[in-house]
Amino acid sequence: MSFTPLASDFYDFESQLTDAEREALAGLRVWLETDVKPLVNDHWDRAEFPHDILPAFHRHPVFGMQWDETKRFENSAVYRGWVALELARVDASIATYVGVQNGLALGAVAVCGSPEQRAEWLPKLASGEVIGAFGLTEPLSGSDSAQGLRTTATRAGDEWILNGAKRWIGNATFSDITVIWAKDTADGQVKGFIVPTSTPGYTATKIERKQALRIVQNADIVLEDVRVPEALRLQNANSFRDTAAVLRLTRAEVAWAAVGVAVGAYESALAYAKERVQFGKPIASHQLVQQHLAAMIGDITASIALCTRVSAMLDEGTQKDEHAALAKAFATARMRDTVARAREVMGGNGIVLDYDVTRFFNDAEALYSYEGTREMNTLIVGRALTGIAAFV
Repeated sequence: MSFTPLASDFYDFESQLTDAEREALAGLRVWLETDVKPLVNDHWDRAEFPHDILPAFHRHPVFGMQWDETKRFENSAVYRGWVALELARVDASIATYVGVQNGLALGAVAVCGSPEQRAEWLPKLASGEVIGAFGLTEPLSGSDSAQGLRTTATRAGDEWILNGAKRWIGNATFSDITVIWAKDTADGQVKGFIVPTSTPGYTATKIERKQALRIVQNADIVLEDVRVPEALRLQNANSFRDTAAVLRLTRAEVAWAAVGVAVGAYESALAYAKERVQFGKPIASHQLVQQHLAAMIGDITASIALCTRVSAMLDEGTQKDEHAALAKAFATARMRDTVARAREVMGGNGIVLDYDVTRFFNDAEALYSYEGTREMNTLIVGRALTGIAAFV
């Protein structure tokens, strides 16, 4: 399939991808534009997930790419970032599904599982045979998860008994398994568990009335004496440092997704500005509109540059927490400004779902906060700069 560069990639960063990566990205782009984009506004409006797309979705080189057991071809972290951008450019909720399934659930097993657990679960998660969720955030614990986790795990022979609650858990209304993070009552350390959602005592209830990422099926989870065999405890998850190792691998891809949201909003606003006629000419001919467009493409280009480098550092083995944190904080802040400018370019039509921008505008607020708020990521960078932790 011939590769058509993304017009919004003003400095042609895509040219740094390999031929195989560009070909895979081209196929994904066509499928998203043809089969997914026409569905998203209606599903967003109804707060429903388009389950029918999943079989075809999991046949694309998206899932399991970074793990030896499941990757479809040699690929880079930079390519995986472009995949996140491409997904979010069409819809941030679809990108979030991938982030949960591929980055968090599959990633937790890949990073923290035993060889036997990896062999059993990674192929199933990559193929979509098993849908996963990632249960870390709690009703009373978000940014302070490292210390404030209240869900408990108590060893009872060859089983563990889990009690507690989780909140904002993506995919959790239809997942087959959820990776639950809980504090061991014996040693106080955070441990991870693969919990089949059919387990007695496990309940997931959809969070209603959301005004962002409405396609994502977030749930409140309650765990009441949920019994999990030792064989389903992630054997290499022994403290929150191991949980953080999973999050470290996904944070940069959230930054890429933020760029995708900005690109989607910018492209909609640019097309609208060329077509919308006021005072006898397209509004794109007005200086103030061009000022908005130039500012938007500048922020997008700067964010792509930052994300490209931080992903290359992951490939090189030099990426640290503060590098991913800066990318996430910067890209989401620039995204927020870009979607606001896009809405302004479109005037009143910027709040009508038919024109896409209001969906990007609302969804941006969720990306701005999840996988570490701007404040928390800023403090991670600040600690690296000064050597002083200022979290509390």
